[in-house]
Amino acid sequence: MTFFILKRLAQSLLVMAVVSAISFSLFNFVGDPVNNMVGQDATREQRIEIRQQLGLDDPILTQYTRFMGNILSGDFGLSYRIKRPVDELILERLPATLELVFISAIIALAAGITLGVYTGIRRKSWVSRVILSTSLIGVSLPTFIIGIALIYVFAVHLRWLPSSGRSGTVDLGWWKTSLLTSDGWRAIVLPAITLSLFQLTLILRLVRAEMMEVMRTDFIKFARARGLSERAVNFRHALRNTLVPVITIIGLNIGGLIAFSVITETVFQWPGTGLMFIQAVDFVDVPIMAAYLVFVALLFVLINLIVDILYFVVDPRIRLGS
Repeated sequence: MTFFILKRLAQSLLVMAVVSAISFSLFNFVGDPVNNMVGQDATREQRIEIRQQLGLDDPILTQYTRFMGNILSGDFGLSYRIKRPVDELILERLPATLELVFISAIIALAAGITLGVYTGIRRKSWVSRVILSTSLIGVSLPTFIIGIALIYVFAVHLRWLPSSGRSGTVDLGWWKTSLLTSDGWRAIVLPAITLSLFQLTLILRLVRAEMMEVMRTDFIKFARARGLSERAVNFRHALRNTLVPVITIIGLNIGGLIAFSVITETVFQWPGTGLMFIQAVDFVDVPIMAAYLVFVALLFVLINLIVDILYFVVDPRIRLGS
């Protein structure tokens, strides 16, 4: 297992190197940030001075070397728009994004696995058909449409929940959380549901398909022949054998929640890293855009590494094969 982990770590480092090169090359040629940093009355000399201060006139190899050195030291430079260190801006907004992703993941996992198991076991019941028909909404409708619809129903029409923003935050010194107050929970409900619907649908359908496949295998028939209860057959034997593909999709989906929270945070004006990235794109704030891409890629790599390690815990066949 040690060799397996070391191999995955080497692959992860290679992936991060490629992502950093792509982020640098992509955003190094997208727009000119100087145009957004100075007014129309700025002279040519002022523009040249700013470019020299930012190092935009240096050779590409020099810029990339400096870029990689800064990444390794955790320094992504100053934001062109806010004039503050990018790492500080990310750390300020990271709690909002992680809490939103955490709540969304809990909703997607709990509802997706529960409904997937039910529809896989009771696949001919009318309740299962209703669940499957309703779940198509999470796949067919875009996230921003779902978010706007929830805002209209629960914020505008019923006035039960706030339509935007993050309220009720508590400063713990090292973390600003909104999960310790009722206002914070009311603010996070709509964006969390919006962000979780697509992932919930995927998990539901995957668990259902795997349960239906496992329930037809011989070892399930033998378990019933031994006189085991339906609960033991369904959960101790059938569900456990569906966990390997489910763990795979769960790991990817958690990374997807972080990456695609951009849309949800924009719709609900949630002050997280996704909204910060959208604002940086509008301003061509290259340091923030590059840092965000590297950060999301790092989370994907770490999540996939954890998923690979979980394979050894869940499936003994992988341990024997290795």
